[in-house]
Amino acid sequence: MMSLMVLIALIPIIWLVLALAILKIPAWKACSIAAIVSFIIAIIPSFYDKSPAIMLSGAAEGAALAIWPILLVITAAIFAYNLVVHTKAMETIKTMLSSVTSDKRVLALLLVWGFGNFMEGMAGFGTAVAIPAAMMVAVGFNPLKSIVACLVANSVPTTYGSIGIPTTTLAALTTLDPLHLGTFISAQLFILNVITPFFIVAIIAGGIRAIKGVFTITLLCGFALAIPQLLINKFMGPELSVIGSSIIIMAIIIIMAKIMPNNEPEYQVEAPTTKISFKEGLIATCPFILIFLLLLCTSKLIPAINGPLASIKTSVPIYQGEGAKPYTFVWIATPGIMIFISAFIGGFVQKAKASEIFNVLGNTFKGLKFTYITIIAVVITAKLMTYSGMTIDIANALVAATGSLYPAFAPVVGALGAFLTGSGTNANVLFGPLQIAAAAQLDPSHPHLALWLAGINSGAAGIGKMFSPQSIAIAIGAVGPALAAFVKENNVNASEADKLNKSIEASSIMQAVVGYFLLFLIADGLISYFGLQLVFQLYDILL
Repeated sequence: MMSLMVLIALIPIIWLVLALAILKIPAWKACSIAAIVSFIIAIIPSFYDKSPAIMLSGAAEGAALAIWPILLVITAAIFAYNLVVHTKAMETIKTMLSSVTSDKRVLALLLVWGFGNFMEGMAGFGTAVAIPAAMMVAVGFNPLKSIVACLVANSVPTTYGSIGIPTTTLAALTTLDPLHLGTFISAQLFILNVITPFFIVAIIAGGIRAIKGVFTITLLCGFALAIPQLLINKFMGPELSVIGSSIIIMAIIIIMAKIMPNNEPEYQVEAPTTKISFKEGLIATCPFILIFLLLLCTSKLIPAINGPLASIKTSVPIYQGEGAKPYTFVWIATPGIMIFISAFIGGFVQKAKASEIFNVLGNTFKGLKFTYITIIAVVITAKLMTYSGMTIDIANALVAATGSLYPAFAPVVGALGAFLTGSGTNANVLFGPLQIAAAAQLDPSHPHLALWLAGINSGAAGIGKMFSPQSIAIAIGAVGPALAAFVKENNVNASEADKLNKSIEASSIMQAVVGYFLLFLIADGLISYFGLQLVFQLYDILL
């Protein structure tokens, strides 16, 4: 009977696998059907026999969580980015970055690792792959290598994308402390954070031998993410951990490029000759600077500001079932509001008219309409599966099948979620509660196992996103036009242009990235299993 209930509980997940990976049904449709199926399974008497009214209240709570703060942050972040593109400030930023060095390895680190991490922390949703990859192709990098490097690089900051929304959402969904959860994730990703820049150099410049001459700057780039990320999570929380770290990365690269320039002819690339003044650079980056400052000033690091703002909230009893707790809407001290304020101010500084700004906002809403449906449906599905008991049944089966080895397989669960949905947030919403339930089954007396496994899920989601069809499609969509422009401007012959275009087909990209995906997934499994005891010995230091 238990095996039958597990199979029934798996139906929404099996459906998502079939719908997204095989049938290629649009995510908003597939996830909406999953939510409906979850509700039906929950209320059927011979299955989970839950009250329809209570399950509807659980679905309503899921919708509330999806809208505030998840969709608020996503909308604000994409709006800020779209506005910077509209005012042409992004072109200024591109020129500033591309003029730092003529060494393709260092420039790749700056664009892929520094700016890419910044875009992930700011906006997420594929911008960290799309924008740097397109910029690299415009400068003259190989399009396939540019895409692969960006996909690999984006595997580690995903959990802190869109102002940390995957991590904070997971914390809200599982009632874990976001500072503790973020710190655990940073500890788990520490090794991958340090070594990933070496993969970027090797991918872009032709193998391990390319690291010679840039070893120091590459190593510093790795530590520039790993160490600040850990400290920011510990003392401030996950919202600024990648944004703050990426600023340090870019500063280190710029400084090192000036004091230790590399002039090896093999790795030279033509740099832009246009000079950007300090004022022009300040205006172009104004929205991002404001976002960083407002999030910093309203964070828990400054309780005199955070306290009064955080007190402006409303608690509403939405879910009516067992263990129900009021859902709290924090109206001001939430990242989405700060990003909106920054975007509007930045738009006016960049001479955009109010009508233009609101037009960009309207287009942002239109562009995200299917994303809204997808995320609301995913969160509702996760809530229904959790409140009905489906999640705990699946967790029991996983632990029974793997026993004490379960932590080694936990990353596969998180990676699967992101592979299917293309989103670290959705992966955490789908499988975060399952990891909590697995921790309770594996060792109920362990005080921090739930934090560890939830963190592993979130970190592994980035690895799954590396290989996700959605991520690859976004990369192709951004690089295609950039490649076409490059071919036209440089009079590339037809046969070479055709070869370049074929190199960025989805199948070619998946073949090129699958090895890195498997390597990172295995490494994360080893970190999860063997790092468990070590980290808990250092628990007091970490937290």
